[in-house]
Amino acid sequence: MLDLIIKNGSCFIDGKLKEQDIAVQNGKIKKIGKISEEAIEIYDAKNQTVLPGCIDTQTHFREPGSTDTEDLNSGSRAAVVGGITAVFEMPNTNPPTANKIEFQKKLDLAKNRMYCNYAFYFGATADNANVLADLKSLEGCCGIKLFAGSSTGNLLVADEKDIEKVFQNSSKVVAVHSEDEAILNINKKLIKKGDVHSHPVWRSDECAISSTRRIVRIAERYNKKAHILHITTKQEIDFLSQHKGNITFEITPQHLTIYAPDCYDNLGSYAQMNPPIRDKSHYDRLWYAVKNNLNDTIGSDHAPHLKINKEKEYPNSPSGMPGVQTLMPVMLNHINNGKLTLNQLMKLVCENPVKIFGIKNKGFIKEEFDADFTIVDMNKTIEIKNENIESKCGWSPFNGYKFKGKPVSTIIAGKIKMKDGKLLGEPEGTPLEFI
Repeated sequence: MLDLIIKNGSCFIDGKLKEQDIAVQNGKIKKIGKISEEAIEIYDAKNQTVLPGCIDTQTHFREPGSTDTEDLNSGSRAAVVGGITAVFEMPNTNPPTANKIEFQKKLDLAKNRMYCNYAFYFGATADNANVLADLKSLEGCCGIKLFAGSSTGNLLVADEKDIEKVFQNSSKVVAVHSEDEAILNINKKLIKKGDVHSHPVWRSDECAISSTRRIVRIAERYNKKAHILHITTKQEIDFLSQHKGNITFEITPQHLTIYAPDCYDNLGSYAQMNPPIRDKSHYDRLWYAVKNNLNDTIGSDHAPHLKINKEKEYPNSPSGMPGVQTLMPVMLNHINNGKLTLNQLMKLVCENPVKIFGIKNKGFIKEEFDADFTIVDMNKTIEIKNENIESKCGWSPFNGYKFKGKPVSTIIAGKIKMKDGKLLGEPEGTPLEFI
């Protein structure tokens, strides 16, 4: 007896949509094709598109340290309701996840509390290089996170010689928050109190490209893998398109959906994040990158803060916005608007994360692979409402937006964990495995 059969769906297999049934047993894809066996559960995916489980490779779930804002349980609920089956979570917590004891504590905190599957980044510091050399077989570790410019938390590695040490010793992909700390400090005088429009002036495009050039130079010198997070500038797109191979990069859904000055006019400090939302010339270049397959991943950079804090006078308002629950609706809407194809999105949230980070048995609908699926209705419209946001922060920059393309079910290890926006079952997520 099979555990589950997904019937009548249009399934994304080998880069094409195929009308196939999928049989699931013991959390694995047992068979694809015409299935005549009996099953405990039948899922009718008529008029729906069955995708491999989608992965958000950049989230901040704030545990330990700021669990009033988010925790591993609430963040994972937001992920699953948004059609995300696995997340990579960041180490800028309090205390930071920058030694093996804290890393193990985070794995313990996640056990039986996270609905989606998960992996954690190990935080780089100026003095933990010897530990970074020994992460290859660390359970649940997706990579090393390096903050080259200051953001939320205190995991800053700004000095060039320390950045070199991190890359020299890295045994995993180094994911980088790429802003130049020296330029950030010089530019502080450009901050206008009470005016969030000055955020991209302070955290300028020069600040981003200066750091990214340095990161690429160092990674290439040591022949190490660098994954540059949340790219925001046209200069970086042009530069990074010349440096592929060991260098990969991410763009966020919000940088592809809103731009300055409108976002600051409409949202105020709710639109504040690092690196910032910039003007339309940068937005257009980010879309050029997506259309021409230059970027490698889409990650939400889900970084929630409570409204009471976001509403403080700039620059006392913290940077960051939630996004794990809205990543898929935002990007499916862009597909419906003809801005990218389903094939391209599948590379960005399934295939490339698997390839770059070496995730085992995920990202594809293949026999013997894990039975993780994101099932979407490309014709259904979803209206984002703050009251439907699962994150503890209780708001979204897309509140009131209507997106065409909706995640209707999330299946993890063959179990339906979300259907029609409702969370089902218990939190049974497990650590991702890496090659």
